[in-house]
Amino acid sequence: MTRANVAHRLKLAVQIASQKYPDLASMSVSPHMVRHATAMSLLQSGADPCEIALWLGHESPATTHMYVEADLAMKERALARLKAPDVKPAKYRPSKALMAFLQAL
Repeated sequence: MTRANVAHRLKLAVQIASQKYPDLASMSVSPHMVRHATAMSLLQSGADPCEIALWLGHESPATTHMYVEADLAMKERALARLKAPDVKPAKYRPSKALMAFLQAL
């Protein structure tokens, strides 16, 4: 199937789906968007990026990282795993030499 044929079939599918979901008619749906959404779903379900790269037909998993980006929920889960540092906050106090230099400017 050619790229043009894929785009045409997707356009027809969006037209049919927009009868049930009218908001879809105003959206720009492209084959790339479908690939990206599928890759994100696979990533969120725990699939390995190497498997996603193979599924998408990429030669290297590095290519997949161009558009398989972590969404906000994934970032929140990553941040939740972090521990706060055991550092007591301190107020910055510049040295006398630095203050003298800045005041001389």
